[in-house]
Amino acid sequence: MIKQQGSNRVYTRETDTNGRSVIRVQGTNLDENRAFIYMARHFHALGLPVPELYTVSDDEMSYTQEDLGDTILFDAIRHGRETGEFLPDERTLLERAIHALAHVQVTGAQDFDWSVCFPVPSMDERSIRWDLNYFKYCFLKGTQIEFSEPKLEDDFDAIVQTILAQPADTFLYRDFQSRNVMIRDGQPYFIDFQGGRRGPTQYDVASFLWQAKANIPQSLRDELIEAYLDELSTLASNLSPLAWKKALPHFVLFRTLQVLGAYGYRGYFERKPHFLESIPNAIKNLHELFKTNPDLATRYPYLYAISNNLLLLV
Repeated sequence: MIKQQGSNRVYTRETDTNGRSVIRVQGTNLDENRAFIYMARHFHALGLPVPELYTVSDDEMSYTQEDLGDTILFDAIRHGRETGEFLPDERTLLERAIHALAHVQVTGAQDFDWSVCFPVPSMDERSIRWDLNYFKYCFLKGTQIEFSEPKLEDDFDAIVQTILAQPADTFLYRDFQSRNVMIRDGQPYFIDFQGGRRGPTQYDVASFLWQAKANIPQSLRDELIEAYLDELSTLASNLSPLAWKKALPHFVLFRTLQVLGAYGYRGYFERKPHFLESIPNAIKNLHELFKTNPDLATRYPYLYAISNNLLLLV
């Protein structure tokens, strides 16, 4: 058995009839399984860094895939996470991962059948509001902090408008963070992309660089953003780096709210310690985001006020 933090899927390491070490996944949702199976085959055929899919059960509820080992990027950058000082090898791994992300987003979108995505084919208004309500109902209400729903919804409306205004013709990984990046022979491989859909590129970068427990300092974030944009520009000729960077803080805010919703659900309701431990870092990220981006405080004044109140929980 392989321990999982936030998934109800069951993972086991086995030896197959060919003598290979494989990872077997027993899913809980047929449509989600089908999404992963299609994506894994599609990405692997394009030469992207994902595990090879070996077998699929007749009912499509179980499949085996390439065993990429036990090293996740989150563990490989332990020194940087714990000290705030990332070693050269750790920086190299982060840069390789974010370079590879650009290829999955752009190359992976080529001839992609978006209809297989689970639960929706694209980041549309409804799915954006799902995530915002996740924050409201699974986190904010759980804190018992008093708040005005009409004022909060006004800021939610503004977030929806900003997100939907961005180009969205690429693959959005959805949960691109260091726990979903395996390291083998110094190279990154991506897992757990079954929630992917069509959407803007900024979301995945926000997920990766602002992961609450990754503890990446802003100076390193800036370096990695430039490295990412350099790689992305070789794949997307219509990229405007200035416009892309201007929109990024809004995606960081959106992703941070979604993450707090997930932490609230997994922590407050399912009582999983890892998620409870992550809440203070995510709150600090939220407050620091407003502090360093005054335009966000102007655009979303009520969320800014809430972020100040949430500091009382840390």
